[in-house]
Amino acid sequence: MNDAAATPRPTRDLDFYLLKEEVAAFLYEEAELLDQRRYTAWLDLLADDLVYFMPMRRNVKAGEHAAHENTREGSDISWFEEDKWTLAKRCEQIMTGVHWAEEPLSRVCHMVSNVQLLEALPSAAAPQTVTARSRFLVYQNRVETETYIFVGKRTDTLRRVDGAWKLARREIILDQNVLLAKNLTVFF
Repeated sequence: MNDAAATPRPTRDLDFYLLKEEVAAFLYEEAELLDQRRYTAWLDLLADDLVYFMPMRRNVKAGEHAAHENTREGSDISWFEEDKWTLAKRCEQIMTGVHWAEEPLSRVCHMVSNVQLLEALPSAAAPQTVTARSRFLVYQNRVETETYIFVGKRTDTLRRVDGAWKLARREIILDQNVLLAKNLTVFF
C-alpha cells in the first residue's frame, strides 16, 4: 500500500480549495524567484530547520520499488541531503561569479504543476502545517550548447511562521536514475 492511500485526505470543501490555491501560489512564486536568481528572497521562504532531500534512484526488480528504488535519507548516498545553511552557501557561491559550473550563469525555467494538497493540520480552515505534492520540469541552458531537462515529483511540507508560509521540508524525486547533466547547480 502506498503512503497516499494510507493518509486521509482533507475534506474537499471551500477551505480546502482556497488553501490549495494559496499553496500553489507559494510554489509558483518560489519558482519565479529561482528563475530570476533572487536567491536571498528565495532563502527567506525556507524554514530555519529545513530538510532538502533528493534521493538517488535505482533500477530494481518488479515488486521491490517501494522498499529499494530510492536511497534512504540519513543512511544512503543521495543527490541532496541539505539544510538551509548549505543551500545559502550554494547560493553565495553561485553569485560570486567564480563558480566554474555557473559562469556564465545558467538560464533556468521552473515549471510547477499538478499541485495536490495531501494534508492540512490542524485543518484546512486553520492550517499551520501543510503537505503538498507537485510535479516539476526544470529547464537549464548554459553557454551555447548545454541544455538539461529535469522532470520529477516533489513532496513539500509548508509551515506557517509569523503569518507566512515557510518551506520546512522538500523531498525531490527525479524521474531518471542516471543524471545526464554535467552537474547539479539548479535548485528544485
